[in-house]
Amino acid sequence: MKDPVAAESVAPPGGGAVPGLLPRVLLAAVPVLSLGVLGAVPSLAIAWRRGARADWLAALVFTAVTVGWWFQIGLTPEETHGLRFGVDALLLSLSTVGAALHCLLVKRRAAESR
Repeated sequence: MKDPVAAESVAPPGGGAVPGLLPRVLLAAVPVLSLGVLGAVPSLAIAWRRGARADWLAALVFTAVTVGWWFQIGLTPEETHGLRFGVDALLLSLSTVGAALHCLLVKRRAAESR
């Protein structure tokens, strides 16, 4: 006879579902409140929870954008104009607004909605 505690501990937490609205709103607030520094956290949390290939790809993209923004901040002078400013603004907006919107608008899988 199998131990019920051992069988339950093997199952993924939450059954792989996307969290409800309140946890997603709180998770989406992380990149906004950190001004993009923690922009990859929501997508990594969703990918860890669901484990789908598309979720891991989104987490990889937002991690790359966040790390790129960190390097851009470190290598760009304080007063920038033109292309450098545009790249900085694009990376900042993707790292904050993009990550928050992704967290809020991620859809449930067809099997989870039934």
